Amino acid sequence: MRDAVLPPDVQPVSSVRWVQLVIGIVCMAMIANLQYGWTLFVDPIGARHGWTREAIQLAFTIFVVTETWLVPIEAWFVDRYGPRVVLVFGAVMIALAWVINAKAGSLGMLYFGAVVGGIGAGSVYGTCVGNALKWFPDRRGLAAGATAAGFGAGAALTVVPIAAMIKASGYEQAFLTFGLGQGAVVLVLSMFLRRPTHTVKAAKKRLAIPQTSGAFEPKFVIRQPVFWVMYATFVMVAAGGLMTAAQIAPIAKDFKIAGAPVSLLGFEMAALTFAISLDRILDGFGRPFFGFVSDKIGREHTMFIAFTIAALMLMTLAMYGREPIVFVLASAVFFGVFGEIYSLFPATCGDTFGAKYAATNAGMLYTAKGTAALLVPLASVLAAAQGWYAVFLVAVCLNIGAALTALIVLKPMRLAFINRTQPAAAALPVGTTELA
Repeated sequence: MRDAVLPPDVQPVSSVRWVQLVIGIVCMAMIANLQYGWTLFVDPIGARHGWTREAIQLAFTIFVVTETWLVPIEAWFVDRYGPRVVLVFGAVMIALAWVINAKAGSLGMLYFGAVVGGIGAGSVYGTCVGNALKWFPDRRGLAAGATAAGFGAGAALTVVPIAAMIKASGYEQAFLTFGLGQGAVVLVLSMFLRRPTHTVKAAKKRLAIPQTSGAFEPKFVIRQPVFWVMYATFVMVAAGGLMTAAQIAPIAKDFKIAGAPVSLLGFEMAALTFAISLDRILDGFGRPFFGFVSDKIGREHTMFIAFTIAALMLMTLAMYGREPIVFVLASAVFFGVFGEIYSLFPATCGDTFGAKYAATNAGMLYTAKGTAALLVPLASVLAAAQGWYAVFLVAVCLNIGAALTALIVLKPMRLAFINRTQPAAAALPVGTTELA
């Protein structure tokens, strides 16, 4: 039998799955700065070379598009050959990307570094999230959320050191030091990441959420209308979050509050530094929290709650964001509810299409982030023409639209798809799956 001999990076299921989860979280933390630390480099790069913000932010868009749109290919290698080889490749690429950024003397070289970084970050992201979905069929929301939390909160501890190094030694030294360090950590941990055998025997429990017991191949999934509704909802929410992540430093400077001191919970920092640090912490906390909640009350109900709160926080930033304390708190709450898309959508995808091809299917859905990233440069253009209020208003509308879509459109479509494609589940209550 072909399956009698397992590949060297396959392990039988046991408590080792929690170790695998922790490894994935740490690896994700090592790629967080490629996205969330980028805002610290924008103005220093512009000051050094005289490039416009719009030109520099195009590198951010290129990074996100490359990171997301290539994930299905990278995830296919994970499903086929296991996570180790893809993670080793990703480690080399993320280190190389920031070395290129440090040496870039032209926009073309900066954009090339963004491509390399996107390939590396996508390799790590797709590997770790896909592996978590396979190890935890009974806790997909929590596992995907905890893994994504590494990406959301991984920059929290390094925001201040990176900012300090940029100020003391220049942005080039910060790129070199942190790029090589992050790559080295992922390279070492890649030696310990494993995938499970095809069936994870989790503790017997009943999930009151719609979940298939089938396994649908990517070529089938991509033809299903329910997949594209998920995709569109993902794009709507991701657009506002990516814009805010990429532009938070320019927004703070345009609001003239970047250096304003803010005292909160016994800490005092400049508003921008405080906001970025708190954003990363709450973003990281929100991903597993909302994933856990979605395991209890359902994916779409959780989406509706989170997307609505996000819209309220964006409106608060638009109307009162020039107050330093409001800027810090509203942006922190926004990121606390924004990051859950990176736990809820992979979990929803796994619930709908099964675990066997989870890495590739979730990778295809993750490309929605790249599609949303195409709107980030447009935010700078709209802000220049109409001000940041107009940008926030567009993001508010997108989040409200996504909240309604999740509850009114996506939820009944998923139930219908699962019931139609899984006749064997008819004996169970609607929206319930028995896990052995």
